[in-house]
Amino acid sequence: MTTSIGGSPAQAAPTAERRVLVIRLEPTLVCLRGLSPRRSRFEVEYGLERGTTANSFLFEQGSTSTGHTVPPVLIHPPGMTYAEPFFAALAELVPSHEALKVVVGVVNPNRVELLRALAARWPNLALVASNAGAKLVRELWDQRRPPAPGAPELAPLPPQPTIDVVKQEASRPLAGGLQLRLIPAPTPRWPGALMAFEESTGLLMSSKFFSAHICQEGFAEANRSSTEEDRRWFYDCLMAPMARQVETVLDRIDELPIRTIAPFHGPAIAESWRSLLADYRRWGEGQNRSRLSVALLYASAYGNTATIADGLARGVSRTGVRVESINCEFSEPDQLQAAIRSCDALLIGSPTLGGHAPTPIVAALGTVLAEGDRTKPVGVFGSFGWSGEALDLLESKLRDGGFQFAFEPIKVKFSPDALALKAIEETGTALGRELQSARKRQERRSGGGLHESLSDPALKALGRVVGSLCVLTAQKSAADSPDLGGAMVASWVSQASFSPPGFTVAVAKDRAVEGLLHIGDQFALNVLAAGRETGPMKRFLKPFSPGADRFAGLELEHTPGGQPVLPEALAWLEATVQQRMECGDHWLIYAQAQEGGVLDPEGTTAVHQRRTGSNY
Repeated sequence: MTTSIGGSPAQAAPTAERRVLVIRLEPTLVCLRGLSPRRSRFEVEYGLERGTTANSFLFEQGSTSTGHTVPPVLIHPPGMTYAEPFFAALAELVPSHEALKVVVGVVNPNRVELLRALAARWPNLALVASNAGAKLVRELWDQRRPPAPGAPELAPLPPQPTIDVVKQEASRPLAGGLQLRLIPAPTPRWPGALMAFEESTGLLMSSKFFSAHICQEGFAEANRSSTEEDRRWFYDCLMAPMARQVETVLDRIDELPIRTIAPFHGPAIAESWRSLLADYRRWGEGQNRSRLSVALLYASAYGNTATIADGLARGVSRTGVRVESINCEFSEPDQLQAAIRSCDALLIGSPTLGGHAPTPIVAALGTVLAEGDRTKPVGVFGSFGWSGEALDLLESKLRDGGFQFAFEPIKVKFSPDALALKAIEETGTALGRELQSARKRQERRSGGGLHESLSDPALKALGRVVGSLCVLTAQKSAADSPDLGGAMVASWVSQASFSPPGFTVAVAKDRAVEGLLHIGDQFALNVLAAGRETGPMKRFLKPFSPGADRFAGLELEHTPGGQPVLPEALAWLEATVQQRMECGDHWLIYAQAQEGGVLDPEGTTAVHQRRTGSNY
């Protein structure tokens, strides 16, 4: 049975407000699913703009097999953005005068704000958290942004509830003879992460692991392929920089008698969870094999600096360079020193709190100054409210210490918008490319000349496969932010189907425009004319600075769907991405053409002749 609180019970429309569904899974177990059909935050993880869900689980009160009374147990409450419909749904299941135990799977300021509001409505509240999670709850409980000038005084905070601290894997009894196994799963991004596994139902409530940002009413996914792209996006955005820690968590849960995995975001995985675990391992292999690494050190008070770190990490990871993400508030000195000594570049980020950098960042800076290699590039990033003294401190100390900066310090007031995040991601990509280029230059010098693959007969033959020269252009609107745009020269293009009319185009993983070419996205393919290809090629082959407008100064035409068309093109196609296939260092995009036109009936297509298949 499913009921809806806080909105229409009909299918979520793009303009609907947040609401909460109550989905009964077992006689004493319900899922409280928060639905958010629109993107309202600019973190990179929401980049596909398909909305999201927040999945909480309530085991209702009752007695254990020995007759002891067990209060209701709520697993993984949402953030404050769902508070009104969530509290309305919960109140129908648990009266406010009753005791309530809450297992906190992720701790951040937004989650603690909801816990405070929960404690105000349910005074008999108790929390269950991992050791790191309990520490964060205690630190954040009394922290609130001061009211704006002229605003009313803030209401007094409720007292902090008691916390059942789970220091290592442990079990807790539930009503009806059920047993809840609590599994700490710390990562740099979520040091207080706590998974919950109910043994008789085989339900793993995996918190952030295996999530996908999709707004969907159905409890479980229809099939594995229906959510694969969304789960891969979530992995690439947030899990890839922690691939080693993720692998450790996978090893642990692989032993559990799982029947269904229910992550915090997106539909549950019932039929193919082993396939998803295998995908997580496969996706992490490239990170773990990489010979190059970037150490990403940070602390984040309100999540904004972590958002910048996520953008940088995703940009670096796209180039095949491993990111070693370290939360300085929870890292051991030995781990920090090992990352600093072994990395090929180092990035350090900090918020500014009361005009200062947090103590863990100051300590990490001291370790960098003592242990860091001055020949390796560094970068500074962070968020601030009214001033940025912490970032000024990091920059001045590193410059005075003789370090060379890979890019100008990234300083964001409050949180970055979609356009700023795109520039941040491209900054990370530029750093990864430079590290790869430096490694190739070093290999050529040590190898005594050109790489031997340039003379490989098979690669020479592959180079004779000729492709038309095109410029792929894409434009995508972003809520409360300027439109996002991108372009690239494409020569690996081929018609792929007659009915419907479709074609494929190969896009390197480190291309900035790749993020605008996911299933459902539109783009234009501008086919260049022989003899007139030099101008567009020169413009779109040159490197752009991070965040630069690829179309600045151009007089463009547009397709019916609003995609940019180059007037000097021979022909154009407007297409929608239907499928994506991972092919080594490229994505192969299959798109169906909806519109098109020939601008020069007398012209011929420009083609690209190559001497080898080892490069463009």
